[in-house]
Amino acid sequence: MSDTKIKIAIGADHAGFEYKEVLKDFLKDYDLKDFGPYSSDSVDYPDFAHPVASAVESGEFTYGILLCGSANGVAITANKHEGIRAGLCWENEVASLVRKHNNANVLCIPARFVSEEVAKEITTTFLNTEFEAGRHQNRIDKISC
Repeated sequence: MSDTKIKIAIGADHAGFEYKEVLKDFLKDYDLKDFGPYSSDSVDYPDFAHPVASAVESGEFTYGILLCGSANGVAITANKHEGIRAGLCWENEVASLVRKHNNANVLCIPARFVSEEVAKEITTTFLNTEFEAGRHQNRIDKISC
């Protein structure tokens, strides 16, 4: 699983740090940038979610991956950015649907609620699922205020 054209920005908070490290190794064939944190010491998730979202928003990176305990905080933060569609995914079907129907460009994984293996599967599904466009594009066009 790799596509060297895909650039991935990854970040977490302290609750997602270990899974971030696992995913970095899992995604070693991709062009990947770690936006932190660089230890499991307590941190504030917006300090890492904003830079990942900005990197995707600017077009420098194709996708972002964010991890925290529930993934709600990082998803809420990332979705404050124009053009970011961050999807909270806890199983493969959800990861598939956020790509197919929502053209999500940031994957948010709840580290306290999935296993490492499921996190890898979700990531694989997210990265390998194409947006269906059509009627879904009409809906996406209505997201921004």
